[in-house]
Amino acid sequence: MRLGMVLFVTVCMVLFGVAAPSYAEMAPQKVVDYANAKLAGLGHITLLIEAVQAENAKGKTLEEIQALDEKWKAEKGVAEFMKPFMEGACAESLQTITAADEAIFEIFMMDNQGANVCQTDKTGDYWQGDEAKFKESFADGKGMVFVDEVEYDDGLKANICQVSVPVMDGGQAIGAMTIGVLVDKVK
Repeated sequence: MRLGMVLFVTVCMVLFGVAAPSYAEMAPQKVVDYANAKLAGLGHITLLIEAVQAENAKGKTLEEIQALDEKWKAEKGVAEFMKPFMEGACAESLQTITAADEAIFEIFMMDNQGANVCQTDKTGDYWQGDEAKFKESFADGKGMVFVDEVEYDDGLKANICQVSVPVMDGGQAIGAMTIGVLVDKVK
């Protein structure tokens, strides 16, 4: 529906000579190539797989996840209950990956329901399970690379996009990882 509406508005604007507003745009091919050639491999790192396996083994209910999501979204800063997601071996591994690649500005990992496992920085919410970044990359356990649209980030003063990849175990997606990419830094 959204794409149809965008096309309709764009056609009307062209016909009536109105300047087009700035919309998010498709990621350039260099980002898609980078996602498939380099970022997809991050979902096969043993330490990260083990972190997702451990979180999946907790057997959290969707109701528990959504309750923590509401608490998470209500916090302005980083509360004590959030710190374990940004500390420890899993988060340190993500920070090392981020520090080693100038095109990456953040990473967060999700379990098999889209709940946060670990991250480099606080995310806007705890549960990503209802968002395309999780749904498309987890792909009902099949796993696939998902490159979202490019948007301008006022805080970073840069064009960014999110690349989401499955965390794989034995050919099965057991979670997902979203990587924030600075589009202009991708080589």
